[in-house]
Amino acid sequence: MRKANDKSLKEAIEQMLNVYKIKRRYDETHVIAAWPQLVGKSVANRTKELFINDKKLFLRIESSVIKNELVMMRNQIIQKINDEANSVLVEDIIFL
Repeated sequence: MRKANDKSLKEAIEQMLNVYKIKRRYDETHVIAAWPQLVGKSVANRTKELFINDKKLFLRIESSVIKNELVMMRNQIIQKINDEANSVLVEDIIFL
């Protein structure tokens, strides 16, 4: 039986991440790990560099065709990432 002030493990972890101000870093790492599910394995396999800094997703793609496709899908990718993180984690994508 749970008491009124008991928290679920998920709630406790979320609170800890917020208290130690590492939630953003945790979310960034999660999104990077989920990259193949977000964009598909063929795009993920051609992604040579991927990191988030200052709400910007930095990408290095080895295929110019895929890079151009991602440029066209920029807003959808940003939306998918932010949906996955349940917060505004990325506001722009920078292609390296």
